Amino acid sequence: MRAIAALALTWALTGCALVSPVPLWELTKAGGAAAYAVLTQRPGEARQTVRHSHVPYEQVCIEFNPDCQVADLLPALQAELHRYQLKTRVLEAGGPGERCEVWLRYEAWLEWGLPPLRERYEPYLQQATLSLRTPDGRLVVTSRYRPEGLLETGRWASTREKLAPVVSALLTGEER
Repeated sequence: MRAIAALALTWALTGCALVSPVPLWELTKAGGAAAYAVLTQRPGEARQTVRHSHVPYEQVCIEFNPDCQVADLLPALQAELHRYQLKTRVLEAGGPGERCEVWLRYEAWLEWGLPPLRERYEPYLQQATLSLRTPDGRLVVTSRYRPEGLLETGRWASTREKLAPVVSALLTGEER
């Protein structure tokens, strides 16, 4: 008798239920959350690439941007450039760069958001613009990263995954 009364009282309680009265709805919600988590992990694409003819280069000097708050941007950028067998050096703006064949300048914007299935806000790379210039300042190529669509697919991809298509567009001229 006590077991029946306890079961009846448990069923009548409001709030959190052990068994959902609408299991199909719960399954739909879980599927939607999983799909959103997967979509926001996919990196974006390079956008607005402008390329001028130039001679090939073997070394890229990266002009350090002290205003950039994305901590892992420089290591990700250097790793992607090394994938193309390019040597890199990070120098202060206006530093001794007379031996640099080409300069890479970057801007990046950081935002905070709540990743899927997590409880704490985390920073992520929202946008980035990369440009290669000759030592005299002439633009060689420029490209940018920006998440796409309403869901901003790729928001939670790593900085390197986000920059990979942009660096590829800088070096090959092809957006993908």
